[in-house]
Amino acid sequence: MTRAVLSIGSNLGDRLGYLRAAVAGFAAELVAVSPVYETAPWGVTDQDDFLNAVLVVAGDLGPWDWLRRGQELENASGRVRTLRWGPRTLDVDVVTVDGVTSDDPELLLPHPGAAERATVLVPWLDVEPDAVLPGRGRVADLVAGLDLGGVERRDDLSLT
Repeated sequence: MTRAVLSIGSNLGDRLGYLRAAVAGFAAELVAVSPVYETAPWGVTDQDDFLNAVLVVAGDLGPWDWLRRGQELENASGRVRTLRWGPRTLDVDVVTVDGVTSDDPELLLPHPGAAERATVLVPWLDVEPDAVLPGRGRVADLVAGLDLGGVERRDDLSLT
């Protein structure tokens, strides 16, 4: 049994619908679902805002299995990978799995950008106030050091 933290996001088409599809795709393993946040784009900034959330999941899957499940959901949403950090129907990132570290280019763990991304850390903090990002420290401390401009909790939107 492993426990994983997954970050989900969308900024194309039915953003909320794509996030709900991701939640449904992990329904059997869901431990927690964060509130939805609307966030300014990161990396390539000339694109629409994202809806983001975090899922905490647990099941009889290894790190690569969580990655493959996320990629299957991305593919089902019609995701096309043409531009790094570009617009997408659905993005499912494996943030951490039971503190495992991996330097495999296809599955870096913990996720290399997570410590600097409010789009990951803020929703994660909502569902796990004592969360720790392996090798980087307490999520609450990491959030305290970030600029939270462009990150808005959307209590009018629900994933469940």
